[in-house]
Amino acid sequence: MKKLINSPETVLADSLVGVAAAHPELRVDHVNRIIYRAAPTRAGKVALLSGGGTGHEPLHGGFVGVGMLDAACAGAVFTSPTPDQMLEATKVVDSGAGVLHIVKNYTGDVMNFEMGAELAAETGIVVSVVVVNDDVAVEDSTFTAGRRGVGTTVLLEKIVGAAAEEGRDLAAVTAVARQVNESGRSMGVALSSCTVPSAGKPTFELPENEMEIGVGIHGEPGRRRVPLAGAAEVARQLVEPILADLDFTGAPTIVMLNGLGGTPLIELYVMYAEVRKILDAAGITVARSLVGNYITALDMAGCSVTILKADDDLLHLWDAPVNTAGLRWGI
Repeated sequence: MKKLINSPETVLADSLVGVAAAHPELRVDHVNRIIYRAAPTRAGKVALLSGGGTGHEPLHGGFVGVGMLDAACAGAVFTSPTPDQMLEATKVVDSGAGVLHIVKNYTGDVMNFEMGAELAAETGIVVSVVVVNDDVAVEDSTFTAGRRGVGTTVLLEKIVGAAAEEGRDLAAVTAVARQVNESGRSMGVALSSCTVPSAGKPTFELPENEMEIGVGIHGEPGRRRVPLAGAAEVARQLVEPILADLDFTGAPTIVMLNGLGGTPLIELYVMYAEVRKILDAAGITVARSLVGNYITALDMAGCSVTILKADDDLLHLWDAPVNTAGLRWGI
């Protein structure tokens, strides 16, 4: 294992020091391991809080900023943050309009965010929760009850962040979040395993001539292992299950081709070209697209496809200005 770290035990703390040094527009609470916007939540604005295990950067800390999150709680690599972290962050970002917790559907995340929300409610803070569960690969896995929360999380944090910036109330912001979750589907493929620093070896074995279709962002098993294939065939095996799960015709869509951390951008664009061919042939209108590394799995080679069935309001919110470390336009 070759990693640019000081030690596996300090990788999260050291990373947060780097975040603080690189982004003066953010404030890092190193004790509680929370990334905030430097400016407090403005009065009357719904605050957005998310978080999860590190190793998925830029998710979630890279999406703290104007137009997206107000704060993100950082857990150890592939490990949920604690309820105390959620409680502290919720108390800090609440400006009186309530707080929306955005939670990926993994057992630890759901349980700890639920406890954090209950503790916050005891202090008088109104908390709403949306659980993202967009992965069509499996219904259940080692880490979840039901579908895993993956790529749609990125689109949701952007769109819902814009709704909160506009001044929509907690009920309206929550409704947008639920609409996005219900309308988004994702599927991923791994060409290699990831290596967790504390483990020092690949999470799973994947022969050079095979790929894992439907892999999770922590290395969870997918639907099947198949022989390694070209980009066109990989795109087909990712997109067809998504289209079989939800009818995307008759509405504009937002499509994200996401890298899992170990695949160069040139290959991601090759994949996006193949995905677009399939969608165009299926009569699906792609109104917006995003290509790059947005929800990763450390150094895993591979990618995921996310398709969101949108409408005029969701496109309006998608196009709204955003200024974060991981996503920026219109500012």
